[in-house]
Amino acid sequence: MSERRWVYIDYIRLAVIALVIVVHTAITYSGVGSWYYKDAVTPSRFDMLLLIFIQSFSQSAFMGLLFLLAGYMVPLGLDKKGTAFFLRDRMMRLGIPTLFYMLAINPFIQYFLLGKPSQSLMTYFLGGQFINASGPLWFALALLGFSLVYAIAVHGIAFCSRCQNRQTPFSFTDIVALSLGITVGAFLIRLVQPIGSSIFNMQIGNFVQYIVFFVVGTRAARGRLLNGIDYLLGVRCLQAAFIPGLAVWLLLFFFAGTSSNNAFNIDAIKGGFNMLSFAYAFWESTNGVLISFGVLAVCREKFNKPNRLLEQLADSSFAVYVFHSPILVAVSLWVAPLNLSLWGKFLSVSLISLFVSFFLANTVLNRIPVFRTKSSNLPAKLA
Repeated sequence: MSERRWVYIDYIRLAVIALVIVVHTAITYSGVGSWYYKDAVTPSRFDMLLLIFIQSFSQSAFMGLLFLLAGYMVPLGLDKKGTAFFLRDRMMRLGIPTLFYMLAINPFIQYFLLGKPSQSLMTYFLGGQFINASGPLWFALALLGFSLVYAIAVHGIAFCSRCQNRQTPFSFTDIVALSLGITVGAFLIRLVQPIGSSIFNMQIGNFVQYIVFFVVGTRAARGRLLNGIDYLLGVRCLQAAFIPGLAVWLLLFFFAGTSSNNAFNIDAIKGGFNMLSFAYAFWESTNGVLISFGVLAVCREKFNKPNRLLEQLADSSFAVYVFHSPILVAVSLWVAPLNLSLWGKFLSVSLISLFVSFFLANTVLNRIPVFRTKSSNLPAKLA
């Protein structure tokens, strides 16, 4: 069966990776969230609101969308390679970059760029601290785990094999059901693992969406159902996310109030048995589903066209994801003493980091097979 490259999927992944850099830059200047370096500048309340908007709107959808697309590709890889070769490929493609990040990139950032005491480096390796130091590669580590569980389940459990194939197109009812299901799961898990807490560098409070999206992707793969989401439904999803969705988000932060230092008091929305936590889980889960399905439908309709530059950049996206952290930290440190406004620094760091990351990935890193992005070559329908 002939294969077609669904370039819009590659473009979406490219956009998400670029957005990851922007979000990490936003954390640098908002001080809200987990990142290596945070600038000393104190943002105004309005600046803080805009930076948190960038972070929370992105967080509601972008990593879940990557898991959805990753799950969409897994059945094809498993069918083409068989269980043993598929698992070996996942270990090579996801395990080796993660281990490289833990053993090389993270200590380079911590002990060279940020200047931690050299005597701590021995403890970092021999004391096992590197296990919690996957940085952004937590995604690759989680995806490796999801892929292993999926492959073993499909190979060894007949029930999983029978239930992996969904035939009916996605509808508005599916969107509502996914939103509500993820909302309840996120609220419950955040009773014990609030946003910001982590286990092995994984924020478990966000993992309900990731797991559900990955499973949805695998079930939709054989019928190529993500390629068939109704365009008008997708448009309405995006309209709902960015019009009433924005209004709900503003209300949440209005009711969250402020702390004594005039910063936004967001502890209540991070988790716990309270109405703000549930409301935020509902907004985040619904927004994530709406944006993901909307982006898939609109990009398939409007951007599924070959473009040499975008395809070249897309082929570099995984390398950018792996190596952007030290580049972003170095650029942030270089810009820090410059006499620029907060938004001058934010834009400068974002643009320079994007350019350097993609330039390095395209000219050097793509020559290393384990860092090269695999394009979305998909048959029209899997058997």
